[in-house]
Amino acid sequence: MTFKKPSLAGLAALACGLVIAAFISVVIVDASFAQTPPAPAAAPPAAAPPAATPPACDAKTLKDCSPNSGDTAWMLTSVALVLMMTIPGLGLFYGGMVRKKNVADTVMTSFAITCLITILWAVVNYSTAFTSGSGFIGGFSRVFLKDIVSDIAKNIGNPNSLAPTIPETVYCCFQMTFAIITPALIAGAFAERMKFSAMLWFIGLWAIFVYGPVAHWMWGPDGYFSVANTDDKGDFAGLFKMLDFAGGTVVHINSGIAGLMCALMLGKRKDTAPAHNVVLTFIGASLLWVGWFGFNAGSAVTAGLQAGMAMTVTQIATAVAAFTWMLIEWAHRSKPTLIGICSGAVAGLVAITPASGFVGPVGSIVIGIGAGVFCYIAVTWVKAAFGYDDALDAFGVHAVGGAVGAILTGVFAIEQYGGTAGLLEGNPGQVVNQIKGVLIVIAYDAIVSLIILKIVDIAVGLRVNSQVELEGLDVTLHGEAVQ
Repeated sequence: MTFKKPSLAGLAALACGLVIAAFISVVIVDASFAQTPPAPAAAPPAAAPPAATPPACDAKTLKDCSPNSGDTAWMLTSVALVLMMTIPGLGLFYGGMVRKKNVADTVMTSFAITCLITILWAVVNYSTAFTSGSGFIGGFSRVFLKDIVSDIAKNIGNPNSLAPTIPETVYCCFQMTFAIITPALIAGAFAERMKFSAMLWFIGLWAIFVYGPVAHWMWGPDGYFSVANTDDKGDFAGLFKMLDFAGGTVVHINSGIAGLMCALMLGKRKDTAPAHNVVLTFIGASLLWVGWFGFNAGSAVTAGLQAGMAMTVTQIATAVAAFTWMLIEWAHRSKPTLIGICSGAVAGLVAITPASGFVGPVGSIVIGIGAGVFCYIAVTWVKAAFGYDDALDAFGVHAVGGAVGAILTGVFAIEQYGGTAGLLEGNPGQVVNQIKGVLIVIAYDAIVSLIILKIVDIAVGLRVNSQVELEGLDVTLHGEAVQ
């Protein structure tokens, strides 16, 4: 069978026919769809019920609640400010006052203590200081920070009752920075003559057996003297109430007395000399001043009225103390010094610390004057009279300044500001409480610190030998030197 070859005209006719057929088919199909009623649209799926908004965390709601974002933001800032006080603040403050051959050792001491205390805090110290246990020491529910969890996806957590509006992790870090700077302050007393290894052993044991218990006494939920230790009716349930807003006793008296014990055990340095770099000390003191706003105002653990007043009185007391110290030194030695005015500022910061959440501007002025006067006397005449070598005045500034501030807190406390009246508002018993608390902490700290020092001395020895001391701790202990 054969096919004829199609002509051009035939192909054109076939193409026209196919186009016409396709057009007719489309019209017919389209018409048929148009005549068919459209199927009803599927109903949209039912909306899921809105998720329940978690309750806000407060003193009465401590489980599966949402933290206050404003308070949390302020406390995160405070953590950074207080950590800055130790590294680099305190390191530079102390580093500028020692001799050049011991600068690296002095600065490294602050850094190493920061690392050591952070580890101990996460393992045990946070739990023993800030959880319920007994009046003397907290419990072990937060060892290794066990159960310090939050459901980040749902923005809920279970805060510590001591700081109900912020995540417990933030409160833990905030208190960690206090635990860091306290033993770092002790280093001012034993500077330029203590073995680095002995320092680490002493600081670690001191943090566990002195700082932890004393912090619990003053701030723990069931501490002996803590304002947070109340019964179901809200009445105080401890031994007696002592006011320590941000650490006049826990941080400053504690570190100053331990420093004095170190100075007594170690003895005097073989040789001394003036501060090698006062500019470093100035920078360090300035960082301490700025960081102290997180220290004191942060201790309100809220971004509210009490934090504002704490910040205000901190600034006033610090300026008054620094100016007072400068005037006394000027009159006594005919010249005001940079080291002097910086020391006066730190004395003021120390003294206002226990009072910052309880007193007003007038009280802060008096506390600033008291700090400038009594701390100057301690570092100038008292140290010379008794002959102890408190190298960088840890005792004279911190223990004395902390005691002055703690006692005057009982005088100038205003019930409207901090919930407890002082002597000027008709509560002389609060002054008695303050004095008792100061004496108890001094006695406990001195005894336990001496025991720890003796144990460390037997185990590894406390002091470097004379040759190491004369050559300098930087080269002999660390193999490096500041040029």
